Amino acid sequence: MKILSTNVYVGPNIFAGFPVIRHVIDIGVLEDWPSSKLGNEFVEKLLAAVPSLHDHHCSEGAEGGFIKRLRDGTWIGHIWEHVTLEIQTLAGMYVGFGRTRETGKKPGEYNLVFEYKQRDVGLRACELARDLLISLMPADVQTQVEHKVENDFDFAYEKVRFIRFAQKMNFGPSTQSLIDAAIARDIPYIRLNDASLIQLGYGKYQRRIQATITSETKFISVELASNKGASASLLDSLGLPVPQQRIVGSEREAVRAARQIGYPVVVKPLDGNHGRGISINLKEDEQVAEAFNVAKEVSRSVIVETFLEGSDHRMLVVNGKLVAVAKRVPGHVIGDGKHTIAELVEIVNQDPRRGVGHEKVLTRLELDYQAQQIMEKLGYTAETVLPNGEVCYLRDTANLSTGGTAIDLTDSVHPDNKEMAERAIKAVGLDVGGVDFLTTDISRSYLDIGGGICEVNAAPGFRMHTHPTEGNPRDVSGAVMDMLFPESGKARIPTVAITGTNGKTTTSRMVAHLWKQAGKIVGLTTTDGIYINGKLVVKGDTTGPVSAQMVLQDPNTEIAVLETARGGLLRSGLGYEFCNVGACLNVSADHIDITEGNGLADLAKVKRIVTDAARDVAVLNADDIECLKMAASTEAKHIFYVSMNPQHTLVREHIRLGGKAVIIEKGLNGDMITIFDNQVHIPVLWTHLIPATIEGKAVHNVQNAMFAVAMAYSMGMSLDDLRNGLRTFVNSYHQTPGRMNFYDEHPFKVLLDYGHNPAAIGMVCKFVEQTAVPGRKTAVFALPGDRTNELIEESVKLLPAHFTHYILKQDDNRRGREDGEVPNLIRDLLIKHGAKADNITIIKDEQEAVETGLKSAKEGDFLMVFADKVSRCWKQITSFKSEGNARVKDIDVRPDDHLLDKGEVDLISAAISQATIRSDSRGVIIEVEEELND
Repeated sequence: MKILSTNVYVGPNIFAGFPVIRHVIDIGVLEDWPSSKLGNEFVEKLLAAVPSLHDHHCSEGAEGGFIKRLRDGTWIGHIWEHVTLEIQTLAGMYVGFGRTRETGKKPGEYNLVFEYKQRDVGLRACELARDLLISLMPADVQTQVEHKVENDFDFAYEKVRFIRFAQKMNFGPSTQSLIDAAIARDIPYIRLNDASLIQLGYGKYQRRIQATITSETKFISVELASNKGASASLLDSLGLPVPQQRIVGSEREAVRAARQIGYPVVVKPLDGNHGRGISINLKEDEQVAEAFNVAKEVSRSVIVETFLEGSDHRMLVVNGKLVAVAKRVPGHVIGDGKHTIAELVEIVNQDPRRGVGHEKVLTRLELDYQAQQIMEKLGYTAETVLPNGEVCYLRDTANLSTGGTAIDLTDSVHPDNKEMAERAIKAVGLDVGGVDFLTTDISRSYLDIGGGICEVNAAPGFRMHTHPTEGNPRDVSGAVMDMLFPESGKARIPTVAITGTNGKTTTSRMVAHLWKQAGKIVGLTTTDGIYINGKLVVKGDTTGPVSAQMVLQDPNTEIAVLETARGGLLRSGLGYEFCNVGACLNVSADHIDITEGNGLADLAKVKRIVTDAARDVAVLNADDIECLKMAASTEAKHIFYVSMNPQHTLVREHIRLGGKAVIIEKGLNGDMITIFDNQVHIPVLWTHLIPATIEGKAVHNVQNAMFAVAMAYSMGMSLDDLRNGLRTFVNSYHQTPGRMNFYDEHPFKVLLDYGHNPAAIGMVCKFVEQTAVPGRKTAVFALPGDRTNELIEESVKLLPAHFTHYILKQDDNRRGREDGEVPNLIRDLLIKHGAKADNITIIKDEQEAVETGLKSAKEGDFLMVFADKVSRCWKQITSFKSEGNARVKDIDVRPDDHLLDKGEVDLISAAISQATIRSDSRGVIIEVEEELND
């Protein structure tokens, strides 16, 4: 039972539309040991250890279905999947999706896929499930299994350890309730650390919470609430009911303060929380001295205050309004005249609502040191049998985390008490705050029967309100969401995800440019970096889920444009639950050897993740059959087809039925990009007016522009902004590095492109075919080493019809190939497909190959550089000094009445020996390397 590899998917992925973990496992000899062969004893032991497996439906579709499979016989990988899911559920993380299938690569190797809520918990659950299953196998089988389990393995003990670990890694009940409320309101969230720091909403709409402290909570208010003395003094100054208090620093001062205030008293830490270090109803000096030392362990300073009679009530105020009241009762047992206190604790803990820590809505009672101290004061031990009806409290405080219970009294609170709580929280300045109020009857005014505020809490717990032991649950988390996001629908920023084999980067940059020109701050991920408002903030290939989350986390982002590559989808999934617009530009042969299969259909399955995740619009290439198929699985509200073929039968019918499409319409002035929407005909722009299309000759950029139009229009962009953006998008190196970048400052033309698969190379060749060149056409060419020989040939065979000469190189990273293997293979393939051997040169180093291509180029030639390191190659091209850039030794500069006066002529003449002159289609150009001071 070996785990060979692991993928943790953080969003929609090739297995599911939500986060899952995929282990590739090898069950080894257990391929010959289905559950029926492992024996009935194995099955019964498993069900005794995890009885809740009875609830699993499995493929039978009903409770007990998995048990039937177990008894009939199923493989250990399948069992491992179900136990992993159930162990997570036992820890309060309710998951239900799993799938175990053979990889088809070798016997005993499976994809084990299961849902998770928290990464580390999911991984640990799978490990624990494996140990459990092996420990239950017959001894002779265990010896054959490679993974070993300790002889003293105790699942009951390990389960408790796991639950505590899960609680540490998972959200607490208050945080979880806030997340649940956010999800119910379609507010996305991102976990920002391993604790409870959460981002709610994306981009400019984001807010943050940590437990129940929000990004709107004032620091000074939290400090004030944490300082019990200062907050009590403030409330007292406003006439609110607070007990008398003294801040003390020693046992002697504590005893003196207790005498001054008058017994009974409470001793507590100045800045404690969760009831830690509090001692109540103290009536003697010795008790006060002991309680001081207990409180001192929690805080430097200690408070002694009047003990108020009455029950503890937590009054929760959100955004200035009281939203819930809960009466809190300390953890206790009630005698029956038969059972000991220890036995009564066990009986109480049998309540299915009680669990370890925050595992369930109530926490188990514990006979720990604090409980023993309380019993000792009462003259009891754990073996004492309480009289029938007698209540024995095991805690001084009523916190749910120590076994207390809660009774909802929201509908019973007196208006005066309600106003009192709201005034207290407003005085401290908290947006979310809890008032601990002691009174004998919350339904009667404190003005009539007394009572007092023990303390005000920042970050109050919500569990007592969302899951009271008695009474109605209150949607207090919903009140917080309504405060943080008062405008419905203002939590997400418009998001477009773009995938495909070719054109992703250019199209992504084009969409980003359109929105930037329209005045929006755009977050953009591309193969060369992350851009926020046009500025590069992270350099590198940033087309995976981590980069997408960076854009969604940036507080400046108003529009997210996410280039999405195959690699990130395969490794980690999409990284967010859905996009507004999802586009697949094309699916062609590239990387097909490293997907889940070996064909275009398998590659399309990966790309389809993006369009399946589109909520509003799926933009699909109607001229690509694999893209067309994606229409069947997407749940987007609209499908927006893009087609270069105005006679496309399916698209014409789609338009006739009121669907959305972008097509090319032929006209006297050229080709018009046209939108059809609900049978409305909307001309956008002539293709030759878009600089990136190079007067319409770069057909692939015509198509990219059509996709950009479809996406921006789907996101609500106006036609004026669309047209302005298209007219100002230039296919320059700085705008789209490595994508059809021209340099025409030499006597010959140079084109740089990153194309590295048949489709991309075919687009370049088509453009070269339309470019009139009097001289020779040379390609500086290489392909990545991780492509199959067949895929390399598909690319190479396109070249001989368009180029006359070749300089073959290899990428810096040979990706598993031998030195010189790829260029030698390309040379043989070129000759096979008609190239002349004498016109082929191999220079393995890319820099040397580019330099040779530049030096050998003459006026009127065309040099095509297929680059590996784009920026390095571009720098070589632009800094190269060709023969047409000859130094000027002697030039006659004469004044012209309309251009230069004599002083200017003298100035130029003085610097002319340091100048460079060259000529191009615009005329003669003189360049001076150093700036003239005048």
